[in-house]
Amino acid sequence: MTALLITVDTELSASLQQRGVDLDDNIRRSIWAEAQGQAHGIGWQMDMLDRHGLKGVFFLDPLPALVHGADFLTPIVTAIVERGHEVQMHVHTEWLAWAKESPVGGRQGRNIGDFTLADQIVLLGLARQLLEQAGAPAITAFRAGNFGANDDTLRALAAIGLSWDSSVNPAYLGHDCHIDADPGEIGASRLHGISELPVSGISDRPGRFRPAQICAMSAAEMRAGLRHAAQEGHDAFVIVTHSFEMLSRDRQRPNGAVKARFVALCREAARLPQIRGAGFHDLPGDLADRAGRSLTRVPPSRLRTGLRIAQQAWSTWRYEHRLVPA
Repeated sequence: MTALLITVDTELSASLQQRGVDLDDNIRRSIWAEAQGQAHGIGWQMDMLDRHGLKGVFFLDPLPALVHGADFLTPIVTAIVERGHEVQMHVHTEWLAWAKESPVGGRQGRNIGDFTLADQIVLLGLARQLLEQAGAPAITAFRAGNFGANDDTLRALAAIGLSWDSSVNPAYLGHDCHIDADPGEIGASRLHGISELPVSGISDRPGRFRPAQICAMSAAEMRAGLRHAAQEGHDAFVIVTHSFEMLSRDRQRPNGAVKARFVALCREAARLPQIRGAGFHDLPGDLADRAGRSLTRVPPSRLRTGLRIAQQAWSTWRYEHRLVPA
């Protein structure tokens, strides 16, 4: 069986904070993704997951608590946990710019990997504490905001007792992500005392990696990647989306194309007998220590890639530029 981890980076917008948007409005637009009188965020995503018997992993960023206090976290954690989904840890260190009391002596950075090992241990330990105090079961996994981790991030996670990281996205290696990882690694591996489970993807062109992110892949590409993983017997397939990803970039209207992809993913996963929805709590602890196998990604298809490019262009015209009424 291939474990399907549908991961949702669940976060307030630092950009909206910078523009003076208040906490309640930021939560409404970024977590619940409300637009035009309806919600398209984590509540809608959980509805779709529940409908198809799947499980979501919600990587929740608690660092805005340094600015707004921790009370806002509890309703979000409760909503996720009560529906049987998983809360794990996410961190965007941009929020330190507005922190009332800095836990790292006023030092700032865009990414967690911009900090020393000692500072990372402090920040990650605080983030875990905030989530667990808000009602999350024991945190065992982490993903860096912007995938901006480095090897010290893994060492810091091991130091505070976490088991899993999912900050390696081959599309970000050498850019925001500075973990010394093999971009061709498909399964879990052991790095600096942590089990690293990278974001999955396909080869959309020769030598090019396309991450399994809802807004980045067409439904056909996602279906091809998922079927290939099931047929090859991959241990896990990791998909990425965001709490606000079902909206247009300005968060003023739902993006019907992205929502349709999410629904298509759920339907495909539900009909594949080799796929089981899972969270990090469901994965065997020795997954990264098992004997390596020669696994591959879906090879490129000009037709599949061309169709996605055309679909993306149409979606951008319709939902971003609003030339066609939604």
